[in-house]
Amino acid sequence: MTTQSERARAALDAYYASDLDRTLTLHHIESPLERALTLFRDAAAHVPAYGRFLAEHGIDPARVLSRTEFERLPTPTKESYYRRHRLPDLCRDGRLEHSDFVAVSSGSTGEPAIWPRFVSDELGTAQRFEQVLRDAFGAASRRTLGVVCFALGSWVGGMYTAAACRHVATKGYPLTLVTPGNNVTEILRVVRALGPHFEQTVLFGYPPFLKDVIDAGRADALDWAAFSPKLVTAGEVFSEAWRSLVAERAGIREPARGTASLYGTADGGVLANETPLSIVVRRALAERPALATAIFGEPRLPTLLQYDPLHRYFEADGAELLFTGDGGVPLVRYRILDRGGVLPYGELLGRLREQGLDPLAGLSATARDMPFVYVFGRTGFALSLYGANVYPENVASGLEGRAIASHVTGKFVLELEHGPDENVSLKLTVELAAASSPSRALADDVARSVRAEIERQNSEFQSYVPETRRTPRVVLLPLAHPDYFPKGVKHRYTR
Repeated sequence: MTTQSERARAALDAYYASDLDRTLTLHHIESPLERALTLFRDAAAHVPAYGRFLAEHGIDPARVLSRTEFERLPTPTKESYYRRHRLPDLCRDGRLEHSDFVAVSSGSTGEPAIWPRFVSDELGTAQRFEQVLRDAFGAASRRTLGVVCFALGSWVGGMYTAAACRHVATKGYPLTLVTPGNNVTEILRVVRALGPHFEQTVLFGYPPFLKDVIDAGRADALDWAAFSPKLVTAGEVFSEAWRSLVAERAGIREPARGTASLYGTADGGVLANETPLSIVVRRALAERPALATAIFGEPRLPTLLQYDPLHRYFEADGAELLFTGDGGVPLVRYRILDRGGVLPYGELLGRLREQGLDPLAGLSATARDMPFVYVFGRTGFALSLYGANVYPENVASGLEGRAIASHVTGKFVLELEHGPDENVSLKLTVELAAASSPSRALADDVARSVRAEIERQNSEFQSYVPETRRTPRVVLLPLAHPDYFPKGVKHRYTR
């Protein structure tokens, strides 16, 4: 019998010898559905918790033979599946020791969860990093310094990024990593010390934190452009105005080739990644909100990514995403509680061409025929005002105009508040930049700008909310205020 270690060694050898171009076109040859069905059968037979889960729902695995039966399978969630079973029972053969590492989720929806994995489970995620580094940043032939700015420790972001990128380096990429974590002073120190020895520097981190790093470097007279910086983000949806602003401050001339966002989770690893093509499409749609709403079905702009369906098999169940993927805890039709959808490559490009948009025209980067997934983020993070959903993404754009962006960090908290007469309205608490002071004039500018952006993007807001209730009450707080913007924790934009 082949052992776990022997299978892992074979998988590692295959990855190091693999060709990215061939790997990312295999879904045209192999059937992603058959790959998902194979994982389903394996999990049903060898994962004790999943076998019980199917039995509870009256499912006979032997009768699941086609797409129709597969799409009728129950959809586990963290609450209905993960938390109801012992951790070893979620693993193959009930053996937790078959995994050599665990990752801890951020706990943004409750108590943190522990997700086991083995070294070979990192290879699909490594391909996502490799795709970004090669296709967008040209890192296969450029000496690259990778600076991991995610928090280190048991949380998934920093350790997983470092592990995946080391696999890429082992494959022969001229990539060197340094792991200062989310310590701004240490990040700037290692960039100054190491950056001059490389042709480009890639910062990996959460979007608002990377903006803090860029701003701190500028304040400390660091010439970012001299290091040919690139940014890889994860964890949050941001606007194209934010991308443009941060790219400008970092000296990134081509945002579609100098930035990329990853769709990553502790339970699933990195599920999908932005590509130069998906960024070009998103930036075009940011200028045409009515077309974006027609395509995505909501008055806010989601993150738009491409994915390998042989690595993670996506489905859309209504407005929620499901994925099937292997790992220390195999997951089949897992409901991750993110709103979003799936679009075939040809369908999305065809719809854009019908509207006079051709994102492939003039694209100076590799464009791969891979399906798209779009992600709005977790359900429940919008606020409802007079029956209209108000999304953090709508608000963020209002803080990114040139007149305001230099005074704020981009972090905010959106709340509903009730006045003495019980009329409900929006309260917006905004974090000031280090050198800024609160003023009535700045608060008024923020309120006007945010209202204008919500109205521009969100027709529901204009239709439902009385005109006298559309302007938020703005509160300006200093940097790292402990009640709203504490250091060292993942920021939440609504309360």
